[in-house]
Amino acid sequence: MSLPNLAEAQFDLPTLDQLAPPARFDHAPRILLLYGSLRERSFSRFLTEEAARILAHMGADVRIFDPHGLPMTDSEAVTHPKVAELRALSLWSEGQVWCSPERHGAITSVMKNQIDWIPLEVGSTRPTQGRTLAVMQVSGGSQSFNTVNTLRLLGRWMRMVTIPNQSSVPKAYEQFDEAGRMKPSPFYDRVVDVMEELFKFTLLLRERSDYLVDRYSERRDAAQRNL
Repeated sequence: MSLPNLAEAQFDLPTLDQLAPPARFDHAPRILLLYGSLRERSFSRFLTEEAARILAHMGADVRIFDPHGLPMTDSEAVTHPKVAELRALSLWSEGQVWCSPERHGAITSVMKNQIDWIPLEVGSTRPTQGRTLAVMQVSGGSQSFNTVNTLRLLGRWMRMVTIPNQSSVPKAYEQFDEAGRMKPSPFYDRVVDVMEELFKFTLLLRERSDYLVDRYSERRDAAQRNL
């Protein structure tokens, strides 16, 4: 078969050997969790904290970013302490969890602002590319999937590996006790499912994420710039 438009020098034929990790990581999976509300009694924060407990129980190293004090995108320099903190955590992470309330059928401005502050690339570094992602939402009414669908779209745009499972918690005010702990229910069981799946995908992909997101078009562009 003739492929006259293909640059053979930059073409890669994937094999199982290439997918084998060159070395095993000896540290726990690093998971960053983001939530999308500034309310004192925030159900998206409660759900995020519950997810963090489950991940920590499985052995993950978890960090939850507090969005309080994060300026609106582009209103401050990237050296702003909260912006620098968020970007550093994104680079540190190997997987992420995004959890937003549904507002007007979409994610909140608090959630979008955090994602917008994480750039697609900084120089040659891509702060989210190849990292795993789990998406969750809480709703005040009946169950909806608008928010998790939007978060999936954003995860794809940020070149993240978004896992198949997801969590959508309706009537969130009924699902948490006064202390903010999630009550036993099928919704809690689904959160366990999602965190378990995220943990597995992160273990599977983190050591070869560099190879999995290595692209022909980018290799060809780099070769042409070096001519």
